[in-house]
Amino acid sequence: MGFGSYDESEQQQPEMNDEDEDAAVSVHEHDHDGEMTVETGASTDDLIGQLQDMKETDEE
Repeated sequence: MGFGSYDESEQQQPEMNDEDEDAAVSVHEHDHDGEMTVETGASTDDLIGQLQDMKETDEE
């Protein structure tokens, strides 16, 4: 086999069968339409204060 030669059987597309199609992963299987809310019980000022405390701790 010389440079640039290839086996044509290696270049053929594999045949698809129904088993392969059933085994495929559906990325939309668990999609949900809806809304999510989170209630922390803390005010924005409290959360900003906690963030400042964490930043100061990291600097030390």
